[in-house]
Amino acid sequence: MMLGFGTLRGSNSPHHVYELRLYHVNEGKIEALKARFGDHTDAIFKRHNMRSVGYWSPEDAPSSQNLFIYILEHPSRQEGEKNWAAFQADPEWQKVKAESEAHGALVDHIDRYFMDPTNFSALN
Repeated sequence: MMLGFGTLRGSNSPHHVYELRLYHVNEGKIEALKARFGDHTDAIFKRHNMRSVGYWSPEDAPSSQNLFIYILEHPSRQEGEKNWAAFQADPEWQKVKAESEAHGALVDHIDRYFMDPTNFSALN
């Protein structure tokens, strides 16, 4: 994960917050979820001031088949919550989500953590 964070050094104010999201994906849906992110979600995030730090797939099974991980950067937790609300209400996102889930939900559940970098983090 440090490779993705290394490019951030010096570009952040100490007030930024990071959001770690772990998507527990339904069986057989991981490639569809990755395609949705690559083809649509990331671009919609950008429109709503949601900066993607990076996206990861575990190397080892079984997590490689059912876990998708990413980190977003927000100016503050409050801004992050506001941007998520705008993203969820975006008509393009609603259409993309509905179309991608025509044959069932892609994600079973999401673990979400807002994080502050420590004073010894490479992000400071």
